[in-house]
Amino acid sequence: MGDQIARADEFEKKAEKKLNGWGLFGSKYEDAADLFDKAANSFKLGKSWEKAGATYIKLANCHLKLESKHEAAQAYVDAAHCYKKASVNEAISCLDQAVNLFCDIGRLSMAARYFKEIAELYESEHNIEQAIVYFEKSADFFQNEEVTTSANQCKQKVAQFAAQLEQYPKSIEIFEQIARQSMNNNLLKYGVKGHLLNAGICQLCKGDVVAISNALERYQELDPTFSGTREYRFLADIAAAVDEEDVVKFTDVVKEFDSMTPLDSWKTTLLLRVKEKLKAKELEEDDLT
Repeated sequence: MGDQIARADEFEKKAEKKLNGWGLFGSKYEDAADLFDKAANSFKLGKSWEKAGATYIKLANCHLKLESKHEAAQAYVDAAHCYKKASVNEAISCLDQAVNLFCDIGRLSMAARYFKEIAELYESEHNIEQAIVYFEKSADFFQNEEVTTSANQCKQKVAQFAAQLEQYPKSIEIFEQIARQSMNNNLLKYGVKGHLLNAGICQLCKGDVVAISNALERYQELDPTFSGTREYRFLADIAAAVDEEDVVKFTDVVKEFDSMTPLDSWKTTLLLRVKEKLKAKELEEDDLT
């Protein structure tokens, strides 16, 4: 490992010497780029991630001098993947640079892919607000490139995070939009009931029983098969429990559904919020009597 780092240092020194020496404009940057590439690879083999990342940035700068934007963007991506192991902020900065270059040369699907990667890095750091921003950007770019499945995956992330932040109307709008789009696609149609279930749970979090009933009617119009699903029955029974302010009934309905179709942590968290509101209402009424 130490040998690899020593080799990397040597390559880097030679590259710097090329840049600072005399030579034809193009050739000296090409030669330096070749040496920086070798240095970065050796730093990687030596698991010196920050040095590898910094060297890939130097490589990107050489490619920019040569007006090779695609190669520069790829070098920034390589830098980001090294920095991921050492500094998430540096990794995000490099991916941002890469995205700008991919946009410049019209490689929008690549830009979408790395917007998504930035979003996932923010998610890993629990920076939900920034994760939303970048998942939205990624969704837009994937949509423009007509990569519908990837666009929908990013939109679902936005909807889930928005609900975590109690931005329920935004979540509902996204889940309903995905459900509508999916109805026209034979491959995506099977997922419609799941999107409507997510939208319905967000409706429950708003606590407006009339809005929930109206939403269920709308969902039946959107997908005539929905009223025959377990998901529809679950939402209708939960809505009834909320309307009746019956915590025991609410708990039983959730338990029964969960035993047949296990609820993920996102749904469980939102349903617990609904249950806590119900309990609070019960306590208020007990205090009044």
